[in-house]
Amino acid sequence: MGPGRSPGGGAVSRTLSSGGARVERVVTRGIFSIDGEDFEVDNNIWLIGDDEEVLIVDAAHDHRPIVEAVGTRRVGAIVCTHGHNDHVNAAVALAEATGAPVWLHPADRMLWDVVHPDRAPDGELHDGQRIPVAGTTLDVLHTPGHSPGGCCLHDAAHRTLFSGDTLFNGGPGATGRSFSSRDEILASIRQRLLVLSADTVVHTGHGDDTTIGAEAPALLEG
Repeated sequence: MGPGRSPGGGAVSRTLSSGGARVERVVTRGIFSIDGEDFEVDNNIWLIGDDEEVLIVDAAHDHRPIVEAVGTRRVGAIVCTHGHNDHVNAAVALAEATGAPVWLHPADRMLWDVVHPDRAPDGELHDGQRIPVAGTTLDVLHTPGHSPGGCCLHDAAHRTLFSGDTLFNGGPGATGRSFSSRDEILASIRQRLLVLSADTVVHTGHGDDTTIGAEAPALLEG
């Protein structure tokens, strides 16, 4: 089983340290569908906040364990790092349950529309956008390649990055599928992520955490 996976494919929640707001991880299991193929995957959903408010990063498979982890806190927004179905398929139900808006980069709208053809996102992410939550500020970094609208969220003050599917423990996110580009994702990582502090902790969309320093040597080659 992968990191954080529950034997029944449900959810686990773990409080991590970001030096500021608390970071919690919920893991859900479901199907990622692309180009006519289906894959069973575990997704990390990240909650950043305190006892009063929280920001949700990605909305995968089942909104119920995410709602349970939120509890009575106010949800400022549901930020989708990109539009692949396994990162947005619970977004509408989660928005209805929490009253929070859903934000997505407009370049991934065509992916969103496959999953939610009758309901648009509530707002658009853009490069350089700053999102405050619980005394912490997250900067939106547009990092296309895995998808055209892929984004990461960077907490510079506490050297923390929420990388979606742009960067994993072990390398870049997958390409070779519709709307993806290996050259573009490598450029995004080298120009936007590897310039961050080497000790920046990377909370990924799937699997284990890593750091910028751990991933940089292989990604700087070639």
